[in-house]
Amino acid sequence: METDIETIRVSEPREVLAYIPHRLGFRPRDSAVLISLRPPRGAVGLIMRVDLPDLLDPEAGPQLARSAITTLDTDGARRVMCVLYTDGPDPRRRPSPLHVAARHVQDAAAGPFGPVDVLVVTPDGYLELGCDDDACCPAGGRPLRELESTLVGAHMVLAGSAVAGSREDLVPVERAPDQARRSVSRVRRRWEARCLEAWAAGPDAVGDWRAASVAAWRAAVASVESTPAGRAAPWGRLEAGLADRRVRDAVLVSLVPGTGDLAERCVRGIGPDPADDAAMGAALRRIMDADEGIAPPLARCRTHEQTLQAVVAHGRTGHQAPAWTLLAVLSWWRGDGARTQILLDRALADDPDYRLARMLVDLLAAAVGPGWTRRRAA
Repeated sequence: METDIETIRVSEPREVLAYIPHRLGFRPRDSAVLISLRPPRGAVGLIMRVDLPDLLDPEAGPQLARSAITTLDTDGARRVMCVLYTDGPDPRRRPSPLHVAARHVQDAAAGPFGPVDVLVVTPDGYLELGCDDDACCPAGGRPLRELESTLVGAHMVLAGSAVAGSREDLVPVERAPDQARRSVSRVRRRWEARCLEAWAAGPDAVGDWRAASVAAWRAAVASVESTPAGRAAPWGRLEAGLADRRVRDAVLVSLVPGTGDLAERCVRGIGPDPADDAAMGAALRRIMDADEGIAPPLARCRTHEQTLQAVVAHGRTGHQAPAWTLLAVLSWWRGDGARTQILLDRALADDPDYRLARMLVDLLAAAVGPGWTRRRAA
């Protein structure tokens, strides 16, 4: 779904509440969501979701709130809105930890933004945390069905937006049939054996094996473009190839438009080639750098995502850190932080020490977005 977020503007809080699940891609639970409202007329900018228990922590919570507010300030926000999602009842009639979470956000935002409206969404209704007017926010909150009749909600549905029921549902990858997986497994083992033979034979043989692995990536992408799920694609070769860091980096470079045959060039030889390293750095800056970063071509990204998801679907359970991490890179490049975190969780579950996944985790923790989003904010 491709929607220009600059066209979404705040007319009333319920419009924002209707928009948040579409923007995140799932219905938040036990979460705090902070929204950047940009000038001149309240355009919705960056949306950040954090786990509510993290925000409630007496030591880490205030720091988390300050970090989030700093990021929204960098986004160009004029004011900030906070929405707390809870499975509990209306918090206004009794002591509630939601007041602690709200205070952490309000204290952090007081300097740059002043007062922050805090809304609460319960399983049954929505309300403003500081509102005691029964005409505005009756006991239990206003009914959630009101959110189904907003202009924003109608716009998103017409644009083809679908909302997952939970955060985990954002990344559904069905396993391929057993027979297909067994066939892929046999090819993968043969390709892994070929890799060992290549290392014994010398640098040229290793370069040939890596180049053939990149060719398997190209063939898999072409297969997905012509036949979704790509049964004839060389999944076994590709899965084995992605376990090699140079091959994985070559695939990463190939995600960037305009890189030509750089992926093939950078897998030749054992040692680094300064010219190819410089070209690879230039390619990655088109994803990461605030001055040179470009927005991802969405149709191309979808094809690459489908290809990597098929690698996971056909591959060994518990050994997919490279594919999960490359999927996380694509998701981060699109600015989808919620999906990125899920993908990184899966990568690190398969390999807790996978370095590229760890680097991306650090970017998320520092609230660093892809280059094109930071250039726009500037």
